[in-house]
Amino acid sequence: MTKPDTRSVPLWLSIVASSVPMFMVALDNLVVSTALHTLAVKLNASTQDLQWFVNAYVLSFACLLLTAAALGDRFGRRRVFILGITLFTLASVACGLATTSGELIAARAVQGIGASAVMPLSLTLLSQAVPARKRGLALGLWSGISGLAVAMGPVVGGAVVDGLAWQWIFWVNVPVGIVAVPLIRFVLRESRLDDVGLDLLGMLLVAAALFAVVWGIVHASTDGWTSGTVLGAFTAGAVLLALFLFWERRTAQPMLPLSFYRVRAFTLTNVVSASMYFGVFGSLFLLAQYLQIAPPRTPFEAGVRTLAWTLMPMFVAPVAGMLTNKVGGGRLMALGLFLQGAGLAWINLVAGTDTSYATLVAPMVVSGVGMGFVFAPTAAVVLGSVSQEHAGKASGANTTVREVGGALGIAVLSTVFAGHGSTASPTSFVDGMHPAVWVGVGVVLAGALCALGIPRRPQSAGAPTAESEAAVADADRTAAATA
Repeated sequence: MTKPDTRSVPLWLSIVASSVPMFMVALDNLVVSTALHTLAVKLNASTQDLQWFVNAYVLSFACLLLTAAALGDRFGRRRVFILGITLFTLASVACGLATTSGELIAARAVQGIGASAVMPLSLTLLSQAVPARKRGLALGLWSGISGLAVAMGPVVGGAVVDGLAWQWIFWVNVPVGIVAVPLIRFVLRESRLDDVGLDLLGMLLVAAALFAVVWGIVHASTDGWTSGTVLGAFTAGAVLLALFLFWERRTAQPMLPLSFYRVRAFTLTNVVSASMYFGVFGSLFLLAQYLQIAPPRTPFEAGVRTLAWTLMPMFVAPVAGMLTNKVGGGRLMALGLFLQGAGLAWINLVAGTDTSYATLVAPMVVSGVGMGFVFAPTAAVVLGSVSQEHAGKASGANTTVREVGGALGIAVLSTVFAGHGSTASPTSFVDGMHPAVWVGVGVVLAGALCALGIPRRPQSAGAPTAESEAAVADADRTAAATA
């Protein structure tokens, strides 16, 4: 590890420096999703083009998260973080200047590459920038800012659609990137792992495996889950993932130590993350459309109405972060997922073609509070279940799992929706939404049961556990023996 920086930096400044770029990246994809109709008109884009405006970003982002974390360990986390922000900002300029669908799709793919370095390293750099006694609060505030990005996405997207040129979706990233880079260089210290090599074959295998799996997921709802292309993508992904695991067991310096998955807290927390993103974001994808259809509303009006749900994590996550060490991250995550499941079920029971917004507010608040109780403990438990030097890899693995879970949730719930309804009328939409959301409820409640199995740890978040240290040491000895 690099030597610690002795400068004293206020906690709030460390949180701002590490969280603002993450906010920019998280906001961007949600804003684009809200503005798809406008992009279809302005760029004369086909339905397939619209899908790729989102999917090009998702594919490059999800597939390179682990690679970006490994590059940060080798070349410096702050350096790779800054390179990711710079690339994301330049790609945003290219998006704003795009005049054809092809140009926008290519620029969105580059945005995803930059974002893959921003998201996991943001959390890692923050955990290293604050003392252990304040880490729970810092991670809670980081999670709250992440929740704010979810909250503001539909609102900002709706405002752009209704009142500004679509290019402003991307231009707003430019001043943020320009300010963020010098701030990060001043506030956050550099860190890397000494004498660590690059697992180039592992990077190639995992990126290819994730690309195949995510490609299959995003095409399944349109091409069909049993189509030859989708089944071929899943098969290729499974084979490549098996080869990746085979290689990681034998290389002396794996990009993802498989010993992580011997730690129950780490494994179950990843299951919780996947189930939350599957159920909640798949359901929220349908709810955002429901608020525009029954009754008809503008995108901005619908976006404002989602705030009853999406603003809650900003207030709850910091509190959950402070409670994680005292109550236990697993208990908080279980509570959060049970609340999310209850809120989603409540929404599904009252949602109809003429349901007033006032009737939806209470269950939306319950769901939002539940999200807040999951976000902060997830970050704390993931980082606390491995030694600090492996924080980047652990964060990258968790972010990858939740992105794949979210993509899978949207694809599965969209498929269920299409099998029972359509967007042709409010009645048809509600007919499709009800069975789809029940699937989301089931997955979220299953995740809650898994969260109850996460052991309670007395030490500070981010500190290595005896179990994790033993597992990592075990793996290192095994790898050395088989190398």
